[in-house]
Amino acid sequence: MRNGLTNTAFTLAAAFVLTLGLGTMDAGAADKKAEKQKEELLPPIEPNEEGVYVQPWFINTFMDLREDMEEAKSEGKQLVILWEQRGCPYCKEMHHVNLRKPEIVNYIRENFNVLQLNLWGDREVTDVDGEVTTEKKLARKYRVQFTPTLQFLPPDLPADNKKPGHDVEVWRLLGYWKPFHFHNSFVYVKTKGYESQPNFQRWLSARAQELEAQGIHVNLW
Repeated sequence: MRNGLTNTAFTLAAAFVLTLGLGTMDAGAADKKAEKQKEELLPPIEPNEEGVYVQPWFINTFMDLREDMEEAKSEGKQLVILWEQRGCPYCKEMHHVNLRKPEIVNYIRENFNVLQLNLWGDREVTDVDGEVTTEKKLARKYRVQFTPTLQFLPPDLPADNKKPGHDVEVWRLLGYWKPFHFHNSFVYVKTKGYESQPNFQRWLSARAQELEAQGIHVNLW
């Protein structure tokens, strides 16, 4: 009987050690997974001499917006104007959080050309209505007051278009938005979600429910 108790105690102890070991292994696997996910982030970038963060994949053009729209269309994409300025903490957050996630960057690059403009810049820009101006004057014309601001222009324009960019844009994103919201603002435009649901927040809620139904966890906040 004593040997039986001893064997039972040994078995329970072994089971406890095994369970503890599995727990340690699970924790280790979780740590490795977290580390892998951390490593998968794109490398951070530093501001340039003007104090602005510039992604290497942003387009570099003569800043004739109609031409830039046509170039994007020829590639099956749309043009997005991204307004930033020196010392903008929300721009930094966007670059150091949102634009380090490969799934976000890949989706943007596959579907959009991003033209970065400086809210206070003096570079020459030609608006889609033909007016030649500067970045800072164009910002005032477009009523851009915050950074970052993203203006999504339509896939194409009528040949006789006389409207300025802010009158033809299909969507505008103001300020810093967390990764899920930021990513899906591009999905919203690409899929023309604004045509069936002009309220982005309602569209986003429906989008989140759709993804959750597919078993994809959504971190709304």
